[in-house]
This record gives sequence, C-alpha cells and structure tokens, in this order.
Amino acid sequence: MNIESLKMFCHVVDEGSITKAAKLGFVSQPAVTRQIHQLEELYGALLFDRVDGKLKLSEAGKVLYPYAKEIIDYTERSFAAVHELTGRAETVLNVGTSLTIGEYLLPDILGSFSKIYPNIKFSITVRNTPTILTKLEHNDVDVALVEGAVGNKELITEKFADDELVLIVPANHRWTKKESISIIELPEEKMLWRETDSGTRQIVEDALSRLEILEQIRNSMELGSTQSIKSAVEAGLGISILPKLTVLRELKYGVLREVKIEGLQLVRDLWLVQKNHRFPKTGLNYFIEYIRGL
Repeated sequence: MNIESLKMFCHVVDEGSITKAAKLGFVSQPAVTRQIHQLEELYGALLFDRVDGKLKLSEAGKVLYPYAKEIIDYTERSFAAVHELTGRAETVLNVGTSLTIGEYLLPDILGSFSKIYPNIKFSITVRNTPTILTKLEHNDVDVALVEGAVGNKELITEKFADDELVLIVPANHRWTKKESISIIELPEEKMLWRETDSGTRQIVEDALSRLEILEQIRNSMELGSTQSIKSAVEAGLGISILPKLTVLRELKYGVLREVKIEGLQLVRDLWLVQKNHRFPKTGLNYFIEYIRGL
C-alpha cells in the first residue's frame, strides 16, 4: 500500500476538494485523482460520491478515513522513533491548546521545557476547545491542553492545573478601597462579557444565577475577546470577571485591580488530554510528565 495515497485521500477529505488537496500536496489534480482511484481499486469500493457537483465521502470512505489517519500517524511515529535512535532527526511534537492556555500559559511552559529538552521542537495549534479535541481525535495533534469540558470518554483526561476567575476593575475604581464587596453590589456597575458561547462566561453566569443575582445585571456590554475586555475595563467602561491567568500582567503592574466578592469563589480546571496510543510519539512522554509536574 502506498502511504502517500492514504495521505492524499485524507487531504481530500479534510480540504473538501481535489483542487485544495492538490495545492496542499504540491501535486497536480490528475495526480490526486489517480491516487484516489488506486485506493478505490485496492479496496474494491468507491471512496467518494459526487453530489450536486461536490465530493462527498461514501460509506466506504467514512469507514476508511479513521484507519487512514491512524496508519499515517503510526508510520510517522515509527520513522521518528528509528531516526531518534540513529540520531538522524529531531522530534516535533504537535500540541493543541485552547485559546487562554495557548496565549497566556503555554509560552512559559515551552520556554522552561525547552531548556531541559532542547532537541524537542513544537508545532502549536491554538483554537477553541471543541476544535482542538476534534484535531486530537483525528491525530492532527499529539496532545491537547484545554480548559473546557471533554465529552469523549475514550480520550485520556487528567487535570494538570486550575485557574481562578476574578473580578477586575480599573485601577482607580471606588471598590479598590474595600477589602471585598458584597455580591449584591455587582449590578451597580456595567458588566463586560465575552460572547454567549464563551466557556468562561457560562461558568460565571451559572454561578451568578445560582446566587439569584444574574437577572439583576441589566447594564452590560458584550465584547469579542479577552484583550478587548481588559482594555475596556482599563478605560473605565465597566467591570468584568475573567480568568486570573489572563490578567496576571495587568495586576502585577497595577493597570487593573482585583476585587474579592464575598461568598463567591470561581475556579475552573485545566485539562491534559491524550489518546491511548500503543506506541506514543517520541518525546511525548517527556512533555506529559513535565506538564504533570507543574
């Protein structure tokens, strides 16, 4: 079996067209078509159907796809293992992270880890949690670091850290003169939220709803990123509850201030997620053990 044909088959599935797969593989469209036909002859089944002029995976193609991804992944792992033994190649780990971890936590982790294992290199993918978990399931990343819920029970999930959610206000806000505020004081200020499907926002809203205060917060604004919220709070446009991980620098330099809320402590778990591989990728165990030791 030609491993390149399986790779091209996966490219066509992932990209949704032969044209895009050809560009990705730096080959001609006829070459892609030829490789797909070779696979179809080998398996004795059509792998794609054309529906309204578009390629659609056939039932046989749907069955083959996860096997093809696994074969490609293990083939690459075997080369990496042998090349490491013979000293012919360096290890590249593909790490997928959710947005907050990728932007605020991972850089320090990689900096410290690389001092211990300088020959291990990284390719980083930063997306939302569902996207990263899908990439892990499809072997597009070797390990995932996420802060959201992991629904797939076949994945190996373990907590590696936690992150507190804190109330932040401008440096000159009247609340900074207090040791803490009462929960009933929150509606006095404009609350700055992330978008409605944000995991952080859902945690905060659930907690405030249980305390019967959420409905009283009517003066609010929705912003599309954590950075935009921090800038808005700094400018005095409102207050917000954000992961402490994302505001450490601003708190350190006094740009923003943290205010305690009496009777409310919000902590979310950060997860290390991996697949159960018979032959783990070279260097992956070192990285996982390092994460566990944080």
